[in-house]
This record gives sequence, C-alpha cells and structure tokens, in this order.
Amino acid sequence: MAARPVVSVFGLNGSKLEATVPLPSVFTAPIRPDLVQFVHKNMAKNRRQPYAVKQQAGEETSAESWGTGRAVARIPRVAGSGTHRAGQAAFGNMTRGGRMFAPNKVWRKWHIRTNTNQKRYAAASAVAATGVSALVSGRGHRINKIDEVPLVVAPEAESLKKTKEAVQLLKALNAYADVAKVSNTRSIRAGRGKMRNRRHRQRRGPLVVYAQDNGITHAFRNLPGVELVDVTRLNLLQLAPGGHLGRFVIWTQPAFEALNNVFGSQTEASEQKKGYTLPSAVISNPDVTRLISSNEIQAVVRPAGSAFTKRPFTQKKNPLRNTQILVRLNPYAQVLRRAELLGKNKRTAKKIHKKSATGKFLEILKAD
Repeated sequence: MAARPVVSVFGLNGSKLEATVPLPSVFTAPIRPDLVQFVHKNMAKNRRQPYAVKQQAGEETSAESWGTGRAVARIPRVAGSGTHRAGQAAFGNMTRGGRMFAPNKVWRKWHIRTNTNQKRYAAASAVAATGVSALVSGRGHRINKIDEVPLVVAPEAESLKKTKEAVQLLKALNAYADVAKVSNTRSIRAGRGKMRNRRHRQRRGPLVVYAQDNGITHAFRNLPGVELVDVTRLNLLQLAPGGHLGRFVIWTQPAFEALNNVFGSQTEASEQKKGYTLPSAVISNPDVTRLISSNEIQAVVRPAGSAFTKRPFTQKKNPLRNTQILVRLNPYAQVLRRAELLGKNKRTAKKIHKKSATGKFLEILKAD
C-alpha cells in the first residue's frame, strides 16, 4: 500500500521536473488479491462466444435396437445388410460415429454478472497495487532502472503522434526494457488456436493511462505489449491481467490528477461513480509483528509464561503395568512378588543340579 504524500513528474527527456502531484486516495485502498481474482474470473467469461455441435450430429442414421434375445447389446444398430456399416452400433456416445455425451448447447450460461461494488473494489485494489514496486517487479515487469513507482509523465506526452517519439520517451524513462521483454517473448501458440486468429502469444508490457487523446494512442499502439486506456475507463482486465496484481502503469499528469474524481476518497464521494466512496482498510497497519512488538501493546500484556505446561491433574497409570502404583494401592503385593521370585529361583536351581542319566542309559543299550 503506497503512502507517499506526493509523486514526482518526469519530462519527455526523462528528467525530474520541479512540479509534484499529490498521491490520489485510491493508492491507499486495501489490496485484496482474493477479490481481484474472483472479479477477474467472472469478467473474463463475458468475452466468450457461444459454441455448440450440430443438433443432429451422430444421429443422422436410421438405427434401431435389436432388443433382447440375440446375445448382443441393446444399443441401436444400423439397419440394412451387405455393407460393413449394417449392424454397427450407433447413436451412443461410446459408439463409432455416434453423438457426444451431453452435446454442447448455445443456451449454456456463458456470461456471469458481477456486483458493481465488487468490480469497483477490485479496480481500486488493482490501481493501489500498481504503486507498490515489489508487486510490479514480482509480476515480471522490468522496472529495475525506473526512478519511481507510480510513474507520472508530463502532460505533453498526450500530444505525441509518432511511434518514434513514444520509443524515445520510454527509453528516456528507462521503461523500454519492459517493451523489449515483450518482443523477446513473442512465440507461436501451441495448439489449434494458431489457426483461429490467435497465432502468437506474448507477455504484457506497460499500460499507458491518459486523460485526453491528442495523438497518444497513435504513438503507442504499434509497440508490442503496450496498451492504452482512458483514465475514466480503467478496466480490471488491463490493470490486473490474469487476476495478478502489479501491472506496470505509466500515467500522464492529467490522468493521475483525475483519479480523485474517478474513485473519490474514503470520505468524499466520487464524481464519476455516483455515491461511491473508497473502501477503508480493516486495520491501518497490517504488520502484525510490529503491532505486537509496539510499546502500547507490550505495556498491557502479561509476561510470557513457561514453555512447558504442568498438568492440572495426576496422570492415571495402570497398576498392572506400573509396580510403584501397584505397591501404593496394595503394599502386600511387594511381598508376594518377592516370594514369587524366590520360589522361581529355587526351582531353577534344582533343575540345574539334577543329574542326568542319559549317558549311562546309552552305554547299557550299546553293551553286548
């Protein structure tokens, strides 16, 4: 969550201007990855086109079951004779040339409606995430040499009309490395999509947000991976592609200043979205470790206890297995146990000293 009071503005030559812009309130909105992924998943489904198989597919043959009693399955079979096709199973999804199971229909529920408040909350979270350099870098954007995030450029950028001028601006801002990354990742798509006008795949580059189109869309539209959007038409599918927070955004100064009118703040309603105010965070400081270690909390908490907890009750032990417990319950058990051991020792001693007659018996048997 960004918390800087002002943001620097950079000129077309990449130098930092003296003018600064106050940080819009939307950059202090809570960042909710769970909500962004949920809304993105629903919104992405709204671009799908219905598809289905032919209604008569797999059932355009005259087939009828032979019934029971012929030692064959009751699946419908093609009528006739004299050809290989005659007698073959038909219609079923397990048969050759049959229809599919549960054929696709065009009246499937393809599109999903999402609550307006959820979409606005997700968009505000995505905008706030664009101001966190760790999230932007973690998403894969090349921003190592960029001076500041969010990156705001002078209003003259909206008047650029040539792609050459746009490239010079990106190189001056040290942002062209992200465009080069997109160009290097361009590859042919695997699968059938390459035959359906989706031949190439590539990464996402910077998102340029403007307030007035004085030629900026013509200047940037031919750069690979670069997308443009009006500040009043910010879209979650562009702010968080794939549902992943941290898109690298280049703002023009008028667009950056217009964010307060678009989203409002936690106390003032938005001018564009009627009656909408930004959501407030449940806790202002999400660093739980720092909160627990603070002097205010440590002053009222009890001191840490022992790492080992003593049992509040005596553990029950089995007297049949534990001799000490047995003696405690029955003191005479110790006398009985001693007598048992002494008697056992006497019996063992008698067996050891008893003479064996086996050898003498064998000598008598062997004598003639």
